[in-house]
Amino acid sequence: QVQLVESGGGLVQPGGSLRLSCAASGSIFNIDHMAWYRQAPGKQRDLVARITSDGNTDYGYSVKGRFTISISRDNAKNTVYLQMNSLKPEDTAVYYCAAFQGRRDYWGQGTQVTVSS
Repeated sequence: QVQLVESGGGLVQPGGSLRLSCAASGSIFNIDHMAWYRQAPGKQRDLVARITSDGNTDYGYSVKGRFTISISRDNAKNTVYLQMNSLKPEDTAVYYCAAFQGRRDYWGQGTQVTVSS
């Protein structure tokens, strides 16, 4: 089992920044990749970004091309980060951290991000 705890969400004005953190614990050996997803009210859960154990990254279609969003990881802390700058109201959603280990996937409880003036 892998436990994931997200933090860092909150209310921010348009153009502001947030850094989300996801701390992994438990049986974290052989996690293939970790990712951030988001789900806005009434919409499906979409990929924001993912990062492999080697540090390779990929971004979801809704944020691809926006150089103001980046995923990173600190292996010593077993933590993955999502840095979001120049936030827009359409970025408002619950953000979920996920870990993929073989055929298994694990999810955090989610953290709310609200972009509003």
